Amino acid sequence: MMYLFFQAAAIILVLLTLLWVWSVLIQNVSIVDIFWGFGFVVLNTFYVFMSGELTDRKIVILALVTIWGLRLTLYLAFRNIGKGEDFRYQEFRRKYGPERYWWFSFFQTFLLQGVLMMIISVTLLGVSSGDSSGDLTLLDVIAIGVWLIGFAFEAGGDYQLSRFKSNPENKGKVLDTGFWKFTRHPNYFGDAAVWWAFALFSIAAGSYWQVVGAVVMTLLIIKVSGVSLLEKSLKDSKPLYKDYIQRTNAFFPWFPKNK
Repeated sequence: MMYLFFQAAAIILVLLTLLWVWSVLIQNVSIVDIFWGFGFVVLNTFYVFMSGELTDRKIVILALVTIWGLRLTLYLAFRNIGKGEDFRYQEFRRKYGPERYWWFSFFQTFLLQGVLMMIISVTLLGVSSGDSSGDLTLLDVIAIGVWLIGFAFEAGGDYQLSRFKSNPENKGKVLDTGFWKFTRHPNYFGDAAVWWAFALFSIAAGSYWQVVGAVVMTLLIIKVSGVSLLEKSLKDSKPLYKDYIQRTNAFFPWFPKNK
């Protein structure tokens, strides 16, 4: 198992290094965000095909991770390409200076993302390297159900937000319909649910401690780069958001509160 892990880490290091070189040439670190979902597709595919017999569970996890990862990659590519560097990386570039940030970005952003991807990917490795027979069980069926719910919230939330932002009349307004009626961050909730589905597959495969990958992903989504960061920005930029907060759950979907 560890041998596969370090082989996969080497692959990700090479890919992220090449991506970093490209980012230096075009002076845009934002391309690392697009790689996030695709990187997990690469890792999971490597784990599946290099861990022995291709079982039913491996086929299912291969399909689900690929669908999730490619959908996220295409969405971020469509959203980000041609829009310039994200404000977060622009701020870092100003803070450290362009003469230093070009190499500093490799460690601060690309290498850090690689480390996080490898830690999170142990959940996927657990599915492929587990000691069970690989036959689907009731827990696998439950995992598929959780994945479907999560994917619907993540992809559906992204689609609704994209359409909302494309309408100039919605500038300054708050999206509170569709999936956004039940949670202020349906896409982040969906992402976390998808990873807990992968954790259930890992448990079904007989790999238990490997669910730490789903735990780390959830903490990142809620406390670091997702919900927490976005909430601060929206509270300052959209006055109507405070009313939305009072009516709608932050993360877990539920019916809106009556005012």
